[in-house]
Amino acid sequence: MNVPRPIRGTALRFVAAASAVCAAWSGVAATGLEQLQPNSSPAEVVPTPAHDAVNRRFTVDDRVASILGHPAFAGFARLMMPSVDLDIAPDATIAAIASTLPYHQNVDPHVVVKALNRMVEDVATGRVVFFNIYDEAEKQRTPSKIQTGLFFFRGKPGAPFAIIAPGGGFSYVGSVHEGFPYAVEINKRGYNAFVLRYRVGYGEAVATEDLAAAISYVFRNAGALEVSTQNYSLWGSSAGARMAAAIGTHGVAHFGVDAVPKPSMVVMAYTGHSEYSAEDPPTFSVVGELDRIALPATMERRADALRIAGVIVEHHKYPALGHGFGPGTGTSAEGWIDEALRFWERAQTNRTSSAP
Repeated sequence: MNVPRPIRGTALRFVAAASAVCAAWSGVAATGLEQLQPNSSPAEVVPTPAHDAVNRRFTVDDRVASILGHPAFAGFARLMMPSVDLDIAPDATIAAIASTLPYHQNVDPHVVVKALNRMVEDVATGRVVFFNIYDEAEKQRTPSKIQTGLFFFRGKPGAPFAIIAPGGGFSYVGSVHEGFPYAVEINKRGYNAFVLRYRVGYGEAVATEDLAAAISYVFRNAGALEVSTQNYSLWGSSAGARMAAAIGTHGVAHFGVDAVPKPSMVVMAYTGHSEYSAEDPPTFSVVGELDRIALPATMERRADALRIAGVIVEHHKYPALGHGFGPGTGTSAEGWIDEALRFWERAQTNRTSSAP
């Protein structure tokens, strides 16, 4: 796969540009990484900023600095980026973010912008879109946990939820490509969707601990978030798929948090993860036939092994695609998220019908 060379910039220029945009949108209160949790009392809820700038929608011609400076994302904008110290010129267009995703392809700026604008719309109507999964005491004990959080795309109140773990080789988090766009598609069926920002640079085990903490967080706050804890699903791509699959095999408590049920389904997009058990949830997996990172044969062997073990599996291999195709817009994989949603619905039905 040909990887475009990242656009270079400096952290100081990047922060300065973002600060300049923030200054231009003065008068808007920032919520910070300490944004209120969903179980806050009504009197504590941060009011919707009155400034017209919070309603400003993005276009593909906008600059990366406009994301960092947008008042709708005040306090957590850097966590939306592949890495918090993103090395990219602040005046680069949104399309240039693709150059910072070396493990991904088919990054469509129109898809990215659509998902960003969905978040802007939610904030403009008074909805909180970012939640901390660790409290202040935990972040003080382990400062790297400041890098984490959940982005919430609301579906129907009381509907099941999905948590999405984007990929990035545990060196960045590709939320703009295979996190936020997935959530938008999942919302179309009425489901609630969360996109996880996990720690990078610490390896798979730490990242998976963050996923487990996120699941536990949603369970603890399900009432305030207005989500059902029945039949939730985990979606992962590349590195994120390894995390989701590990939870499916070992359970949530294995990674140091509350004992809550396993997901009703795991989605694995293009990962070479091969571990499994006969107790794995129903699994939906996808890969491109030209993938040289997550070899199709490896994924097919795992799918076959799961079937032999009695696990319900649906596996797809798409022609003319390599690694990291995300939602697959305009490719042979277009529509795979809809297929995964139908699989999830069948898994929910099977689970309900088999319950005592």
